[in-house]
Amino acid sequence: MKTHETFLTTSARGLNHNHPALKMFQKAKRLGTWDPMAIDLSQDIEDWKQADPIQRDAFLRLVSMFQAGEESVTLDLLPLIQVVASEGRIEEEMFLTSFLWEEAKHVEFMSRLLGEVAGVSGEDLSRYHTPSYRALFYEALPQAMHRLTYDTSLVAQAEASVTYNMIVEGVLAETGYYAFFRSCKERGIMPGLVKGIGKMMQDESRHIAFGVYFLSRLIHEHGDPAWEAIQNRMNELLPVAMGVVQEGMEAYEEPPFGIPLEEMMAYAINQYTRRENRLARARNLSLEQLYDEAEAEERESAQITSAVIGGSA
Repeated sequence: MKTHETFLTTSARGLNHNHPALKMFQKAKRLGTWDPMAIDLSQDIEDWKQADPIQRDAFLRLVSMFQAGEESVTLDLLPLIQVVASEGRIEEEMFLTSFLWEEAKHVEFMSRLLGEVAGVSGEDLSRYHTPSYRALFYEALPQAMHRLTYDTSLVAQAEASVTYNMIVEGVLAETGYYAFFRSCKERGIMPGLVKGIGKMMQDESRHIAFGVYFLSRLIHEHGDPAWEAIQNRMNELLPVAMGVVQEGMEAYEEPPFGIPLEEMMAYAINQYTRRENRLARARNLSLEQLYDEAEAEERESAQITSAVIGGSA
């Protein structure tokens, strides 16, 4: 039977307000309170009517991939929260409560795009889920996350966070957001989508920063075994993630919105490399320096988000 012997917040330790996860929690309270149901999609509905069949298909492909992906990350996050809670990491758990809430809102917003804008509620859109997409979201992500329900080892935690934060969020979600802005904002269409995606990107910058912190902490605590587990998982899944991007783009003879495949692949690789370099630095940093590095990652991600939203990524 589970019992508590003490509580950190009423002990001499207390709540660590300098902890990067708690600082992200403060930002989540300020920036993450947007309401998907309050975003006006009336112009998006009109813009959808003006889109040609290929553009509509490309839009449905991207949104359906996001919709299933957001559902997956919402369903699959709980085991990580349970692990963090079982280890008594109260600051990390506090942030993860906002993390899960935000993922649920992303599900809601994508559902509105499919139902209200595209008018495809009730239609089976799994035809857009390519082999690489299925390998990642149908298999690798749920397997890695739910493994934590019975295996809380270093390797299991590292593989779960790499899969979720570094690959699904750090590579694919970031690249998908970029595609939305390149195809919609730069053409002055679908302002509701652009607004919602901007909010999702802001949320995601905190999520990815948490993942960088979490993995950096594992490296700090366990050294080379943690680094090797992270590297192995990233090397295993990067080709799958790039396959998702490539398969989606190669479904069309010409890019529907004029975005070359090479541009999308380069953007995805850049996201991966930036986070990998930050994790490599963690091998030689103190815990206090890791805190600073986590905050730097969050700031940098937020700046990239602002650049993409502003159309100057």
